[in-house]
Order: sequence, then C-alpha cells, then structure tokens
Amino acid sequence: MSTEGLEALARLAEERVDHRFKGLPPDADGLTVGELAAQRRNLFTGGFATPVLALSAERLEHNLDLLETYATRHGLAFAPHGKTSMAPQLFRRQTDRGAWGITLAVPHQVRVARAYGVQRVFLANELVDPAALRWISAQLDADAGFRFVCYVDSVRGVELMDTALRGAGRPLDVVVELAAGEGARTGVRTEAECATVADAVAATTTLRLAGVAGYEGEVPQADPERVHAWLRRLVALAVDFDKAGRFAGLEEIVVSAGGSAWFDAVADVFAEIPELSLPVLKLLRSGAYVSHDDGHYRKLTPFNRVPEEGALEPAFRLWAQVVSRPSPEQAFLNAGKRDAAYDLDLPFAQAIRRDGTERPATGVSVTGLSDQHAWLRTTAEADVEVGDWVGLGLSHPCTSFDKWPLIPLAEADGTVVDYLRTFF
Repeated sequence: MSTEGLEALARLAEERVDHRFKGLPPDADGLTVGELAAQRRNLFTGGFATPVLALSAERLEHNLDLLETYATRHGLAFAPHGKTSMAPQLFRRQTDRGAWGITLAVPHQVRVARAYGVQRVFLANELVDPAALRWISAQLDADAGFRFVCYVDSVRGVELMDTALRGAGRPLDVVVELAAGEGARTGVRTEAECATVADAVAATTTLRLAGVAGYEGEVPQADPERVHAWLRRLVALAVDFDKAGRFAGLEEIVVSAGGSAWFDAVADVFAEIPELSLPVLKLLRSGAYVSHDDGHYRKLTPFNRVPEEGALEPAFRLWAQVVSRPSPEQAFLNAGKRDAAYDLDLPFAQAIRRDGTERPATGVSVTGLSDQHAWLRTTAEADVEVGDWVGLGLSHPCTSFDKWPLIPLAEADGTVVDYLRTFF
C-alpha cells in the first residue's frame, strides 16, 4: 500500500464514536475509535447495545491464513474481491499477506481502495462511465505504481471507453470477459465474438489487451464437470490469443477467474495452463472467504470437496435481545432486515446468553424478519426469556458487512480488540 494510504488507514482510529455507529456503547460517544479499542471492552459486559454484529478475531485470522496458504500452494496470484467487506483495514491485511491486489466491482469501490492506498485493482466489470474512466486515467497518469485492469465484453463498450479516454496518458489494461454460458450474466458468448472484441481493443490507442477472464460461478447448472469445461475454454481462449500475437508488448498475460464456490476447479485447470510467450498471472478473485458464513458458503465452499486442504470458519455473529415472549411457541428479537443478511437464508439461532452464561439455542429457530424484529419459533425444550441475548449465525457475507459501518473485532472471550470501518 502507498504511504498516503497507510496514513489514511491510521486516521480511521481518529474518527469519533457517535450515533452513526449502531451497537456501540452509548457512553463511548466522543471517544475516538482508537481510544475505544484501547479500552478492550467486553462485548457482553462493556456497555454494547443490541443488536450488535461482531467478527471473530481468531476466525478472521484463520481464514486469511488459509486462503493465503491455498493460493501459494497452487501457484495462484490472489486478488480477493473487496466488494465483500469494503473494509480498507481488511484490504491491508490481505495485501500484507501477499495478495496481488484487490478485486472490485464498481467505480465507487475503486475510489475507496485508492483512498486507502491499494496499488493494484482488478475491476470485474466492463467500465463505460466517462467520468469514472477519466478519473481512473488521471490516477494512472499521476501514479506510475498504480495498476488497473478491467473487463471488456462488447465492441460497443470498447468504443465508449476509447471515446472517454481520448487524450489520456497510459493506456488502460483490459481483459476480454468470456461468458459462463448462454443465459449467464455478463461476458462475450462465443470465442469468435471474443476475437472481435479483442480486434476492437487493438484498434485503439487508449486500451491495451492484457488477458482474458470470467466468472465460473455463473456456469448454468454448475457442477464440477461443467465448471472445469468452462475454465478450459477460458484457458484455450488465452492460448489462441497468444498464438495470434495479441499480447505482444506485455510483461505478463492475465488469466483470471475464481469466486468462492469453485476455486478448487480454478486451481485444477489453471495448473494445466501451458507455457505461453510470456509469464501468466493466474489470478484468483475469491472474496467471501474472509468471514465465511453459517449458510450459503458453508454449503458451497470448495473445502467440502477437498477437506485435506483445510476448512474455513464462520466469523460473524449477530447478537440481538429478546424483547417479547408473547407465547410458549414464539419470541421476538430486536434485530431485523436492517441488521442481518436475509437474501440467501434467514439467520440461524446458535447461542443464548443469560447472566454471563452461554448455552446452545436448543429449540429456537428464526422463521422470519421484519425491518427491526426477528421472529423466533420456540419448542417445548427452548429456554428463552425476555432480556436474553441470542447469537445469530448469518448467511452471505456481502450482505452482512454492508449493514454495519463499524464492526467490533472480538476475541473468543468477548474482548473487543479493534473496529473495522466499512464504506458502502
């Protein structure tokens, strides 16, 4: 990260705690984040107000270490997808652990990354907004150490980019995005059309073809066979482009794929990339690993298929309080859609705390969410009272981080050692 970025990160600790940050102790108002962190308050006894989302310090460290080790073992460069957390403190921990850079999705996210010193950005989208393109071009011209790569998936997109970048200094590096199949999300549908898009790039002076990329998570009816087959198409496209001399003048060829569900397949197929005319940057882009989850990615993680490689650990827990117990079969928490991810799965009741004692949430399940309430179904074996704290596991990290601008990082005993600032 740049010196300016490190200074910006340090300034996060100088931000004042106030009403903008839900869940934090009311008596901490006016303290800086750094001052509050130095107090090492306990999540359960230090005045935190429910609902409050906490990230496990130990599990976060485990997950960061595991993917760093995995990428190194398989000879992959790693650009974790920053849209998951939008937390510059995590960006730094990822790049400090050897990440090539950070993947992002939209221009605002690039601005955040640049404000906090990220020097390499892979934008997993075609970028055709003129104002954003001119801003990125100015960043490239002002900072020789800044590397930026983005998708192209149409001749029209190339034309719009070229128009916006006329008169720019350094050309902008692009990779042709190969679609994951008919009816998939973005990307060029056929290899012949990929060549046409590459020809359009070659006809400009504002763009430079740097490689090929795509997202195997969008393969229709994805299974190991279909995902491997699509990844081999992507590699074959890079080989064909190289044979045609499309990468002349580069220092390396970018071949990129990899979400959080199929990175084992990416490792398998990228290991088969033959020797090309230039070194190949085999760029993996998984992002949800950083916190993992208790639902969607617990079921989909590639480590279920390759358990000998390790296991990610769910690091989020949302603590909410029982505020109503209207019947033996029902209870309500003071956390809802504004606090918990719910787009893929409802939260999972995992633990109950009362009088300093924690136990499993036996007989308790979440059946629905209102804006500010979680609906609980309670069986005869459930021991739940008004005032209890209930710990909820969550599904889908991306829609968990985005609801909390300042997230306590808590050790296993509840000691809060830091706070992660997010920018969505």
